[in-house]
Amino acid sequence: MSTHVAWSLACRLFRGGTPIFRGALSPAEVTACASLGAAIKPTVISRNFVLCPYCQLQSGQIVGDGKGGQVCQCPECGPITLTPDDRAAVMLDEGWLRSKLRMALEIESRDGITDIADGVWRLGDARRSPVLLARSLYRLWSDPSIFERVRIAGAEIRVIAPKAPEVRGNPFALGIQWLPLEERFTLYGGGIALIGSDPYQSPMMVAEPWATYLGPFSADFRWVSLDDWPHGPIRCTEGQAAVFKALWSFKGVKVDAERVMLKAGQDSQKPNDLFKIKKENKGKPEYEGPLHAYRTLVKSTQRPGEYWMPCASGAS
Repeated sequence: MSTHVAWSLACRLFRGGTPIFRGALSPAEVTACASLGAAIKPTVISRNFVLCPYCQLQSGQIVGDGKGGQVCQCPECGPITLTPDDRAAVMLDEGWLRSKLRMALEIESRDGITDIADGVWRLGDARRSPVLLARSLYRLWSDPSIFERVRIAGAEIRVIAPKAPEVRGNPFALGIQWLPLEERFTLYGGGIALIGSDPYQSPMMVAEPWATYLGPFSADFRWVSLDDWPHGPIRCTEGQAAVFKALWSFKGVKVDAERVMLKAGQDSQKPNDLFKIKKENKGKPEYEGPLHAYRTLVKSTQRPGEYWMPCASGAS
């Protein structure tokens, strides 16, 4: 199943804001529903009308067939016998979407999610920048006062919203940055990942931030690609990336923990401190992945506590 198909379906459901009959989904999208897991919720759109299971174009009234079953009175096809699956529909768990987007942008957990207007939510602040999630760009264009309700002096506003076909470039004034939902985010490890560097962290923009550049690492050490990890590129936190970058700089030479952590600019005592997993996060790929990468790539001795990265021995 393509991650692209699953993410496109999630974006489509969010953009529409209403459930979709399973019969209206493509075979690839039906498969994607299973892989989306908790992001998708089964539902029933109407008890009186249903999408015709034959033409899948017209909606027909649901009536009994006199034998304990039901038929769809399609205006084009006539009476069509219904099965339980014909009435099934799916909808996006938008609470899941908002929660995962907050994690992707590393929004502080103390910030809550606020309903700003119909179809617009404030997800919190990412590095002091207010982040808005909107179902449509048109909603923001029709009521620019929404921006004034979240604006912070000296900080840009970031807007996450689905693409609009007629929009080219940035549709907002200076100080408001648009992150197209379909292009700047994707599914990863049961959550959502930001594609491309965060402009508040680095000016570099890349189409595939996980592309290997230094051994198994991306250019900023935030991603690690290992053949034996089944969940794709591994995303690291800033601290984990700093440890990998520091170890890489020593080119495979054994160094003590204090020197590694000083080079990484971290307060922890040992490199592996940043890869420990809390009990509630055990088994989750987004947390297990960095630990797997550390155990695979970093070697150490018990005493005198030296650390080195063999794959960096040929680094220039």
